[in-house]
Amino acid sequence: MSNGQWYPPEWPDRIRALASGELTPVAPKRAATVLLLRDAAPGAAAVGPDVHMLRRRASMAFAGGAYAYPGGGVDPRDHDLHVRWAGPALPDWAARLGTDTATAQAIVCAAVRETYEEAGVLLAGPTPDTVVQDTTGEDWEADRRALVARELSFAQFLDRRDLVLRSDLLGAWARWITPEFEPRRYDTWFFVAALPAGQRTRNASTEADRTVWIRPAEAAAGYDRGELLMMPPTISTLRAIEPFATAAEALAAAPARDLTPVLAQAQLEGGELVLSWPGHEEFTKRMPGANDHGAAS
Repeated sequence: MSNGQWYPPEWPDRIRALASGELTPVAPKRAATVLLLRDAAPGAAAVGPDVHMLRRRASMAFAGGAYAYPGGGVDPRDHDLHVRWAGPALPDWAARLGTDTATAQAIVCAAVRETYEEAGVLLAGPTPDTVVQDTTGEDWEADRRALVARELSFAQFLDRRDLVLRSDLLGAWARWITPEFEPRRYDTWFFVAALPAGQRTRNASTEADRTVWIRPAEAAAGYDRGELLMMPPTISTLRAIEPFATAAEALAAAPARDLTPVLAQAQLEGGELVLSWPGHEEFTKRMPGANDHGAAS
């Protein structure tokens, strides 16, 4: 089954239900995800950065078995708690992300927190121009587990560690919203960031069964061959970072990226259900058997 033809078997019925008014869209939850980039070692034959990806466990209710980036939902406490902050001011982030300042803070916090929770990489430092180099050890792991369990807010974590969040290490890259017919929906902001010197990734996520550092072109080729499953936002952002020779180049390009939300549209055309993502025609999916109430073939 090629990725160009792949779609969950329940999609046609859910799209029909949405079109007929039998299904009411759920409100999407705000989320953030990070394309963590690492430059090739000096003297390496490959040119361009690797990207850190994880494979979601097949048992996961959302995008099971798909390759993705570290990320997750916003913690409501990060809207209103004071967060130690370095980098662009919150009004600047709000303007960039298209939100109010409290929401912008929560989204950026989610990006940094989820990267730490799922990859063990922390974009924070003791001063506005430094980054922690070692996040290993049982004391760090205890704090990470407390963050995952929501026993500790990210603001409290930063205070406990006497750290400031380095928002300047993030570049906003894209924004995608889960289609209206999905039972679990996310309004997700994608960011790029470079792996800080001295830190290393690990599979710290209970939601992933594998993690890899991989060249974007290699991952995209695996997707094209039908070997690596990815949702449209993942492969789209992956292809977008292919041209850059270094992580710094990708970060420098981030301010010019269009953050207009991408939301899938579904319609009936000549007996087929057609699902398209505006501005991303390569992901258009035609589902035969639209007049048959069973799952599409």
